[in-house]
Amino acid sequence: MMQITPTVKQLLIINILVYIGSQIVGAEAYRMLSLFYFESPNFQPWQPLTHMFMHAAFPNITHILFNMFALYSFGSALEHFWGGKKFLFFYISCGLGAAALQLLFNYFTIQQGLDLLAAHGFDMTESMALLQGGSTQKSLDAVDMNVLRDAYGALNGPMVGASGAIYGLLVAFAFMFPNAELALLFIPIPIKAKYFVPAIIGIDLFLGFKGQSIFGAGGTGIAHFAHVGGALVGFLMMWYWKKNQFNGNRWN
Repeated sequence: MMQITPTVKQLLIINILVYIGSQIVGAEAYRMLSLFYFESPNFQPWQPLTHMFMHAAFPNITHILFNMFALYSFGSALEHFWGGKKFLFFYISCGLGAAALQLLFNYFTIQQGLDLLAAHGFDMTESMALLQGGSTQKSLDAVDMNVLRDAYGALNGPMVGASGAIYGLLVAFAFMFPNAELALLFIPIPIKAKYFVPAIIGIDLFLGFKGQSIFGAGGTGIAHFAHVGGALVGFLMMWYWKKNQFNGNRWN
């Protein structure tokens, strides 16, 4: 088992301390540090960064456990070859890319809800007030409530977790160690990273459009497009670095 590297160790400590602190502080910590849509009254400019150090509240401890295990497993291997500065730059960039794609998806989800309300005679002020949890004097009988629920969740729901950055690490690992064998707990058959990682990203993309979870159907609370966003940024950075590794931008 690879020894934990310094930057990964520091990230683990920060994540654990933030998790413990957020459980003590409670809802206010989640309101301030989670990532909200930029038109939400809860949005703050630091949230695209801080959200990747927040995780689902106790007792859902598996969220932080899986992410930290992946950070240790894949991050240590990458930092060993890259060094701390390059690894941290890659990790944060993937986390920010994850936030950007999820917010973009939220924009289209909210816009769909606004268009639906406009078609039923709601003006923009009434529509935004309704999606922010306000009441209305107009009838909603003919409105597709599934669309409104999705728009409400996209506007008001917080995003937390390091998963987007972790997906970037997965992509980098597959680039550097394509024949390394990986396995999921519920698929104990080893699969080479060059097949495993694209398959996981493809499943996330599919489930993101379906609004389902890899662990079951129905509402999930999983930001699938954040995963895809982190993976996409990771892919683009790895492609660029590999393409230019002999032009003054060597891997090491």
